[in-house]
Amino acid sequence: MKSTHVADQVTRAAVELFAAQGYANTSVQQIVAAAGVTKGAMYHYFQSKDDLLFGIYERMLTLQRARLDQILDEGGPAEEVLERMCRDVVETSIDSLPEGTVFFRSLHMLSEPRQQEVTRRRRAYHDRVTELLHRGQAEGVFRTDIPTSVLIAHFFSDVHYLSHWYRPEGPEDKREVAQQLTDLFLRSIRKE
Repeated sequence: MKSTHVADQVTRAAVELFAAQGYANTSVQQIVAAAGVTKGAMYHYFQSKDDLLFGIYERMLTLQRARLDQILDEGGPAEEVLERMCRDVVETSIDSLPEGTVFFRSLHMLSEPRQQEVTRRRRAYHDRVTELLHRGQAEGVFRTDIPTSVLIAHFFSDVHYLSHWYRPEGPEDKREVAQQLTDLFLRSIRKE
């Protein structure tokens, strides 16, 4: 489908340029040149550079939320579900490393309404994880001496910094890193 192809070309070019040189230092002209499309074609799908930046976030947030919902729907004991969720978040974050780089470097450059929307969607995601942690606490598996907001911040801080240190060509592949970070997190929240 041509329309999706053009939007994908523009998005890929924007991600690469935003990750390499920053959102503020990237012009619309550079994006369309890298994508091999006209400004008119880009503006057919994205109303502004802000709209394009938000679209990058939206894709990541939508993918990870859909994956979380699927994992939760599969069910099981809270610890098993949380383990699957943690591994998946790390793996999908590694798969989207350039998008993650853009996300954490440029979030503050979104318009205020768009920042609020990203915050709302991230909070909704964290609320689902909080429900899972509460279920694990009720099952007697997870510690209750630390607020769940701190437990969530603990895990996601590792995820948020992946783009600063993880390299796909490094010694560990994404599955190893996902399992290592998940194991560290689960050990830290288990009830003693």
